[in-house]
Amino acid sequence: MTDQEYEKELAELMNSAPSDEKKHKKGRIRRAFKAIGSWSRRRKLITGAVAAAVALLVCFKISGSGGQTGVPVMTQALTRGTVEEILSVSGPVSGTDSAEVVSSLHAEILEILVKEGDRVKAGQVLARLDPDDVQKEVEIAQNAYDLASANLDEAQREAKKGYAEALQEQQAAQRDYDRKAVLFAGGDISQAEMEAAADSLNSAKRKTASFYMENGEPAAEPSFRLQVKNAEFELEQKKERLEETEVTSPIDGTVVRVNSRVGRFADMVDDDKPLFAIDNLDNLEMKISVSEYSIGKVKLGQEAEITADILNGQTERGVITAISPTGEEKGGGSTERVIPTTIRIQNTDTALIAGITARARIVLNRAENVWVVPVSAIIEREDGTWLAAAEAGKARLIPVEKGVEGDVSAEISGDGLSEGLNYLVTPDPALQDGTAVTAVSQE
Repeated sequence: MTDQEYEKELAELMNSAPSDEKKHKKGRIRRAFKAIGSWSRRRKLITGAVAAAVALLVCFKISGSGGQTGVPVMTQALTRGTVEEILSVSGPVSGTDSAEVVSSLHAEILEILVKEGDRVKAGQVLARLDPDDVQKEVEIAQNAYDLASANLDEAQREAKKGYAEALQEQQAAQRDYDRKAVLFAGGDISQAEMEAAADSLNSAKRKTASFYMENGEPAAEPSFRLQVKNAEFELEQKKERLEETEVTSPIDGTVVRVNSRVGRFADMVDDDKPLFAIDNLDNLEMKISVSEYSIGKVKLGQEAEITADILNGQTERGVITAISPTGEEKGGGSTERVIPTTIRIQNTDTALIAGITARARIVLNRAENVWVVPVSAIIEREDGTWLAAAEAGKARLIPVEKGVEGDVSAEISGDGLSEGLNYLVTPDPALQDGTAVTAVSQE
């Protein structure tokens, strides 16, 4: 029933009341419809269906009652029970760990060693590629490294030899300078000869100081070591690429997709798909999106009941294992945000399979041994929340507080509640305390 049909049905029900009740002011009726407009669509549908039943039942009972003066209302005895607030969401089932295996090598696939459905271990070879071109690159890189190492060794030898010769020249120049200094002091040599000896000594010292030293020892220039390091890095890269000609699985799991075949190049898979898709199907999980309005009631470790068509009416137990710290757009033009949440399936021998959609039922809140009424029985107005009871032919409004609210029923509490109290199942939202009513028990 649509919202408009419901409001029309309720209006007709109100118009079917005795003449003294038809004197309600228009303002009260407008307030009633305003209150109805604020209800959720779920509550409107439930209340509308019950109201229609009330109209039919009342017409039947009034026709044989000789006439009643009160507004006909359907009542029910208040009882205690259990209420659950349920969050129902759907999402895809997947493995708890997955990997997409790709290759950047432009090399022909020589062998594919697995097929879809095969279980594999981490490090297991999935395919072999043609290694010839990469092997040549390794050999070239090896030669470059060997040459750079040989140049370093040669430079090291030359540095030690040259430094030793320069040091000898410096020592000889020092001895010549010391000898001439004595002669110059005795007036045996000229000033020019003395200055020439000093110049030779300084030149020898500069030559000795020009050598690169490491830990007090002569060594080859750093550029030689840099060349060796670069060549070594290039060689390691080529060796790694050679190892990549054997395509291996990064994880334990099951091969769920093989997207190439022998004779194709490993780096040229259609639609940019991976060569292989591996999923760990020993443990499954669901990815769901929880509304920002409900996420505050969802906690790590909370249990969920999982259903899916493939289970043929059976259920699986799940546990919430991860809640994203950030929300994201719901999409579809909605301004609502949703929070990605993960549910781990506890049964490792489940009939569920990856890639299907399942539904999770999460109990967000539960209240036991509490007063329970249909959501349609609760009157919510600006002046408070009320439950209408039928007593001695009149309506009595009892102030209540709502607790846990389920899909069709809700918990209420208040001082005026008692076992067996006859309350109105679908009261007029504008109902006033003391209004004459004719109670019709719901059978």
